[in-house]
Amino acid sequence: MKLQNIFADVPQNLENEVFDLLIKTESVRIERIVSKGHQSPESGWYDQEKNEWVLVLKGKAILTFEDKQPINLNKGDCINIPPHKKHKVTWTDPDNETIWLAVHY
Repeated sequence: MKLQNIFADVPQNLENEVFDLLIKTESVRIERIVSKGHQSPESGWYDQEKNEWVLVLKGKAILTFEDKQPINLNKGDCINIPPHKKHKVTWTDPDNETIWLAVHY
């Protein structure tokens, strides 16, 4: 067992988005993602094999789905994304870190 704090060790230099794997089993993967002005590439969509539940712990972001309007996410907001629901991150706060908890199951 190892005690962790989700807000600890946030890199000062966020030139690239940071993905920290917290837990991985055969059926679940839990990640902490740290963004600061990052977004998905303009071309293409995330099209995942598994469900993804995401929670914004700090900051703000906008998720856009291929067939829907953008969804604004603020601190405390969460959403469950079913398998093969095409989506992308179209905006994260460029002035402050956005810390996500992502559960792939």
